[in-house]
Amino acid sequence: METFSVRELRDRTGALIQGAEEGKLALVTKHGRSVILALPFDDKLLDQGIRVSLAVKLFDDGVLTQGQAAKLARHSLAEFLEACAVREVAAVRYDADEIRKELDQFDAVHRRG
Repeated sequence: METFSVRELRDRTGALIQGAEEGKLALVTKHGRSVILALPFDDKLLDQGIRVSLAVKLFDDGVLTQGQAAKLARHSLAEFLEACAVREVAAVRYDADEIRKELDQFDAVHRRG
């Protein structure tokens, strides 16, 4: 495994990519502290569990929808939502105004009934 400092990355990006293409890991450090582990991106890596973690991360970052992320993870929607729960990633996201509106609608329905 090769180690690169953040400063070296600018001049040694080619070496990082070449190593990845050869299946080698690389570690990127900042001020002597590890900050990034670069893994070669291939199907074998994805099938060994990284696929689910990647899907959860992309969903959490808002890049993928629940359905898209579940498909990437090769999970049913229920299995994907469980994977989110295990990683403490919220499956549903409401801002304060949306929650207020939902509660107001709930109250209005229950007052009528």
